[in-house]
Parts: sequence; C-alpha cells; structure tokens
Amino acid sequence: MSDKSNASQAGSAGSADLAARSLHQRLMASGHERPENDRCPICFDLIEFPVGQHSSINVCCMKRVCDGCDLDATQRGIYDTCPFCRTPHPHDDASTLVMVQKRVRKGDAEAISFLGIKYYHGKLGLAKDDTRAIELWTRAAELGSLDAHYHLGHVYYDGDDGVAEDKPRGIHHWQQAAMNGHVQSRHMLGFAEYENGNHRLAVQHFMISAKMGYEKSLKNIKEMFKGDLVTKAQYAEALLGYRDAVEEMKSPQREEAKRLAV
Repeated sequence: MSDKSNASQAGSAGSADLAARSLHQRLMASGHERPENDRCPICFDLIEFPVGQHSSINVCCMKRVCDGCDLDATQRGIYDTCPFCRTPHPHDDASTLVMVQKRVRKGDAEAISFLGIKYYHGKLGLAKDDTRAIELWTRAAELGSLDAHYHLGHVYYDGDDGVAEDKPRGIHHWQQAAMNGHVQSRHMLGFAEYENGNHRLAVQHFMISAKMGYEKSLKNIKEMFKGDLVTKAQYAEALLGYRDAVEEMKSPQREEAKRLAV
C-alpha cells in the first residue's frame, strides 16, 4: 500500500473521529430544555411524566392539554368540545380518524406521527400495518416530530416487527430527538451506552434526563450509585434536579385532577 493511500486512510479516520467528538459535544451541550409542545397550550406549564397519563391529545388541533386544564374546562361547563380550539370532540373511531387525516393532509408532523402509532397498534379501525407506521414516522421525523424520531429509534435499535436490527440508525434517531429536548430519547441514549459498557456516557445522559423530571433515569442513576458507577455527588445532583423539575410541573389544578382521578 502506498504512502499516499495510508495518508488518505489516516485522514479519513481523523475526520470521522473529529465528527464523532463534535456530535458528542453537541449532544451533551444541547437538549437540556424540553420542547415547547411539551407544555400545555392553555396554562403553558410543562406536562408531567408520563405525559400520556397526565394529559390528553385533541385530534382536532393536535394540542395536548394537561389534566388540570381539562378539569378546569369541565368545571366551567366545557364538556364536549376541545378546551383549546373549541371544536366538538369526535365520538367514535371513524370521526376521530377523519379529524386526524385532515391534519395529516395539512402536513401536521404530530398528526402524521400519531397516525403512525395507530397503524402500528391497529387502532381507530385500522388494520395493523408496521410498514405504513414506519413510513409515516419517517415522514413525520423529516417534518420535525421528535416523537417520530423516538419511535423510529425503537424500531431500528430493537429490530422490531420484521425490521432488520440497525442499532446505529436507531441511536441516530434518538440523538436527533435528544438534541431537541426529547427526554425519553435522552434516556434511551443512556440505556444504549450502558448496554455497550460505556457507563460514564450513560451517566451523563441519565443525569440530563433525570434533571428534566424523568423518573426512570433517576432510578437508573440510583441503581448505578449502588453499583459504584455513580458518585454520591452525582446522585445528589440528579435527585435535587429531578425534584426541582417535578415541582415546577405541579399546579393546584393538576393536583386536584389527580385527587379526582381525572
């Protein structure tokens, strides 16, 4: 092999290493704040985790409203309309699907991702179709849906439902979402690093998501602390950050909704 060829290969390896370091720096420096659509559009507070258990999505406008604001709307006599845009709620799967498809035709990334979920699980009267779900998530991700990146991350990392396992591709999707504040994707990056034996990097990811209020990440840090993979100072920092984040997501309305099991 010629010296010129050796130099070319060394240069390529150096460029790849530089790109990897740059990506790592961007990963750790960005995505420490949750995206705006994690906020209730009525009270503007971040929604608690698990988001799906503390809020409901309105397919008319694809706005996710927290349980506290839903309760407030009900107490003010708003029962059968969206508390955000006042569109009447659909009353069956067929009318729900019509509303979702209307948003999809307008290029609404979250509606496209939502429809992908319904195809993936065979809901709203749709036949289960994993291929269609992946197509929709891919389109939604291209349009900026962080949830779509998260779902694609699982599909490729795990090799689910006939899709060939492609862990780097799955990690890429989680990285794209995590750099924009998607907490579950950040947590999964920590999981992937832990699985690969990169405990230091796993801790860094879990620390970020724990301090954003994600309990699963805090639990992982606790277990790693027990295994001497996390320092006492790191655990204390994660715990304090987690508690602060959770406290910021509370409100009297939300606590009342929990009490009433809304």
